[in-house]
Amino acid sequence: MFILNIVVLCGGLSPERNVSLTTGAKVQNALVERGHHAIMADLFMGLELDRGPAEAFAAATEPAVVAAIDEAVPDLEAVKRSRKGGMGIFGDNIIELCRYADVVFMALHGGDGENGRIQAAFDLLGIRYTGSGYLGSAIAMNKGMTKQAFLADGILTPKGLHLKKGCDVAGICDAEGLGLPLVVKTCSGGSSIGVYIVNTREEFDSTVRQAFEYEDEIIIEEYIKGRELTCAILGGQPLPPIEIIPKEGWYDYKNKYQPGMTEEICPADISPEAEANIRSATVAAFKSLKLDGYARMDYILTEDGRPYCLEANTLPGMTPVSLIPQAAAAAGIDYGELCERIISLALNKVSDGD
Repeated sequence: MFILNIVVLCGGLSPERNVSLTTGAKVQNALVERGHHAIMADLFMGLELDRGPAEAFAAATEPAVVAAIDEAVPDLEAVKRSRKGGMGIFGDNIIELCRYADVVFMALHGGDGENGRIQAAFDLLGIRYTGSGYLGSAIAMNKGMTKQAFLADGILTPKGLHLKKGCDVAGICDAEGLGLPLVVKTCSGGSSIGVYIVNTREEFDSTVRQAFEYEDEIIIEEYIKGRELTCAILGGQPLPPIEIIPKEGWYDYKNKYQPGMTEEICPADISPEAEANIRSATVAAFKSLKLDGYARMDYILTEDGRPYCLEANTLPGMTPVSLIPQAAAAAGIDYGELCERIISLALNKVSDGD
């Protein structure tokens, strides 16, 4: 592959900001090790440039610090107060750097990183970027739209409701045939932030209120008992599924990113038939949501072998404990090669704006 000028875009203003910064540092180091000129840049905070973009890329040889991810989500109001300069979501020099680069590696997670808005802006500006375009990103980010797409295309997914803030939720679950336990989650959240498993009516009422504190739209869905699995897809080909077994509780924000909190079995110890079903569902979900490049689908596998697809992750984490690098490694693809393949897919695709 040719030596490229690459912006590794991370940070931003999502509750997953810290995860994104760790992904960005890991990706930037891998790309520099492979000879590319890679600059890690925080979407919201921007980057100071003493020289022009050409000189900045030529000097981009220093490794980034891969920081541990805090157990708590970041204080985004404090992040906003700390910025100087920049307009809207774009910090100083971000657009200038991205327009000069050969490609932008999207290391953003959640919010404006994955909901299609940045992708749409880049399409208008002629900026190449990794991952899905604006349309697929927007559909996959909204769990209500995701569920509608899955149901329309015959992809097995839990039965659920899409509710807006201010609606009367009293009795709605009974009316729709949804009994306890239930899962309550924000419509567009990620990293299991704003996700609750409820077993009583009292828990349901309080968690609905909490979920609405994150967003104005939430999803209530039936609780499916089974094993937690995930399956990534790269260039149209599913990677080996992974089983996720938290040592306590469930796969929440803490268990996702704190080392040693979760056992990940890759490849998953499941029957050949169950694996084939999950791989097939992953390809179908990828197409249903109009995704591109790579993604990761999350599942609950029931005792009788049925994989319920919960959601899609269009920019899955690339941190030291993330799942897609583990799946790639099981398929014989090391971390640096995974980054190269993601970039190659981006350079060879036709963007939604073309």
